[in-house]
Formats: sequence, structure tokens, C-alpha cells
Amino acid sequence: MYRVPIETIEANPNQPRKQFNDDAVRSLSESIKADGVLQPIVVRRIGSRYELIMGERRLRAARLAGETSIPVVVKDVRDADSLRLALVENIQREDLNAIEVALAYRELIGAFGLSQQELAQLVGRDRSSIANSLRLLNLPEEVRTMITEESITGGHARALLALPTQKEQLALARRIIAENLSVRDVEALTGLKRKSLERNNATPKKEKPAYLVDLETAFSQHLGTKVSIAEKKGGKGSVTVEFYSHDDFERLAELMRVPLPR
Repeated sequence: MYRVPIETIEANPNQPRKQFNDDAVRSLSESIKADGVLQPIVVRRIGSRYELIMGERRLRAARLAGETSIPVVVKDVRDADSLRLALVENIQREDLNAIEVALAYRELIGAFGLSQQELAQLVGRDRSSIANSLRLLNLPEEVRTMITEESITGGHARALLALPTQKEQLALARRIIAENLSVRDVEALTGLKRKSLERNNATPKKEKPAYLVDLETAFSQHLGTKVSIAEKKGGKGSVTVEFYSHDDFERLAELMRVPLPR
């Protein structure tokens, strides 16, 4: 461990955390003014400079406190490890909201061609946890903003996924805020809705063949998004690939090597 000039440290472009609590940074800054930076940040060398891996809040607070240098631990890591370390640090400290976690998972999958199982092993989670987290990106944009702004919790969001349409998800999300509903309240409401749909659906849906389910899983893991396959008679069918933003669409196009008009 040694000290390096703060001006030589670049931000981590893979930092999964997008929002920082200004009050917390100011409070830490006052502590640094009194006692200095007690815990080193983690960086890696990029040429003659450094790239931050872990400790962005400490770095921001040190800058605010007027520090010109900061203690660091230098690690030799790959890009994937840099993102993983930043992600794991924030998850362990519960610093990321549910959408930031899901976006970081999707970035890892897309950037490094990981399957959900490989990602689960990388970050120390089970595959179902990864899948459930990624499903949050299917929620309407307004609901995702509510989660990011902490108007509703990740638990609320996961309960909303039980509703079949984005219109219903958004309506209930607004109701959560207006009526201050708990997660258990939302689970009860979505459960009633699900039972009502089951009663009204007299004709059971035909179960999709296992080989199609396997194909959907393979496509989804490769593309890092939801993929649905519908098969018709005569070997015909369709493949539906979902995207969640313009950036996500361009990511998929690049992954599938589709030249986009500019």
C-alpha cells in the first residue's frame, strides 16, 4: 500500500453504482479532513495512470476534502474482474439499488459473453437470483425510475413482475407510492390478480416443447436478454428478441453483427 496523487486516478467506466448520496459523501469528507483516509482504495494500472476499482465514495470525499493524494492498493486485474470487484463490493455493502444491480449483471453478460450460470459463479449468486434480477429490466421505464429513486423497493418490484402487462405493473407501482403499500400488500394484490386470471382462463395453454424451452434459454443466455421462440407447422416460426433501451438495441445489433444505418 502506498499513496498516489488523486489527479492520476481515473473513474471506473464499469462502475455499477450510478448514484451517490451527497450527504454521505460530505460527511465522509469531514471525517477525512479530521483524520485522513483510513482505508485505502483499490486501483489498477492503466499506462502511467490508475483506474479505480473499489472505493469511489472515499475518492470523491477525499477530493471534496482537498486531499491531493490517497492511499491505494494496486491490483493487476482484467476488465471483467474490475467490474466484478466493483459490483461485489457494492452488493456486499448493499449500496446498489435493484436496477443498478440488474444493469451491472446485463453489462457483464453482454461485455464478456457470460451465461447466467457463469455470471452466478463469478459474483457468488445462484442462477435464479441472476435471472430474477434481470427480469426487473422488463418493467416499465417509470417503474425502473421509481426503484432507482428508492420510491419503491426491489421487493416491491419483484412482486410487480407477477402482473401480466406493463400497464398493470405501472398502475400498481403508482398505487404503492400513493397508499404506502408494503411488499406483502403488493404480493397479496398480485396473487389475487393471478388467481382471477387462472379462473377466467378456462382453456389451458399448451405446454411448450422442452427443446424449444432449451433453445430459448440458449438464445437468452447468449444475448443477455429475453428471447421467445414460436414454432408453426412445416418447420416455420419466429424468434422474438426483447430490448429495453436504444443502447440495449445497439448492443444486440453489435452482438449479432447487424450493420445499423447511421
